[in-house]
Amino acid sequence: MQDFEYVAPTTLAEAIRLMNGNGLRTKALAGGTDVLVQMRGRRFAIDRLVDVKNIPELNELSCTESDGLTVGAAVPCCNIYEDVIIQRLYPGLVDAASLIGGIQIQSRATIGGNLCNSAPSGDTIPALMVQDATCEIAGPNGRRTVPVVLFCTGPGQNVLQRGEILVALRLAAPKANYGSHFLRFIPRNEMDIAVVNVGASVLLDHAKRRIVSAKIALGSVAPTPVLARKAMDFLAGKEATEATIEEAAEAAKSAARPIDDMRGTIKHRVHLVGVLTKRALQGAILRARGEE
Repeated sequence: MQDFEYVAPTTLAEAIRLMNGNGLRTKALAGGTDVLVQMRGRRFAIDRLVDVKNIPELNELSCTESDGLTVGAAVPCCNIYEDVIIQRLYPGLVDAASLIGGIQIQSRATIGGNLCNSAPSGDTIPALMVQDATCEIAGPNGRRTVPVVLFCTGPGQNVLQRGEILVALRLAAPKANYGSHFLRFIPRNEMDIAVVNVGASVLLDHAKRRIVSAKIALGSVAPTPVLARKAMDFLAGKEATEATIEEAAEAAKSAARPIDDMRGTIKHRVHLVGVLTKRALQGAILRARGEE
């Protein structure tokens, strides 16, 4: 691993100043479960590592039925899935947070770091996308908000500009008859990278029979996680039947643009998109109906 300067600011303003770096190559560290491994593997070279775990705004975790959910970028995954209110209101996010590595990793890894790593296979990203999560970003030019669906721009690339830091993720309060679900396929039970992952959410009508709207996000099948818009458009206004779900799962395959690699083939990944979309939709509908 190359030599670098380690700093641990306690305020957001100080962190932004250190990230800006006056020409230095800088990286932020939240949990470190990605960035430290990548540094050791010489994926990139840096001059300064900015530990953001001591900044209050990045450690905020609040969740209410009226105000929704705020997750600071440095909040570890275990704090999310152990929160009983988050479990009830945002089960799809809990699904994803509880699947990142093993328990030891989940005590360090953060949803903010998972998003900023911007891997096409990032487990929390589809779960955030289908729940319309937004990113609060701070930098030398002030603060801005970016929807998670627009955050990733390529493998390992995102919209963060020089000196900017992801402060928090915000999710609106869920409506009545709303449910979300997240699934992935991996060769091993844990601590592996998704061959395909899928997040789904649905809003049902008052009778809980018809789908008012739905969102489906696919991971590990394109340069960035993507929305399966054709399937989403098809589901709007349809009865929540098995036939409807089957057709939507088939339509979701058209959004996949996978590659062959050591973890899976194009054919296998496209097939998995259909399988996981069907199961994720079924799970989201059950939760929307209060049956799971």
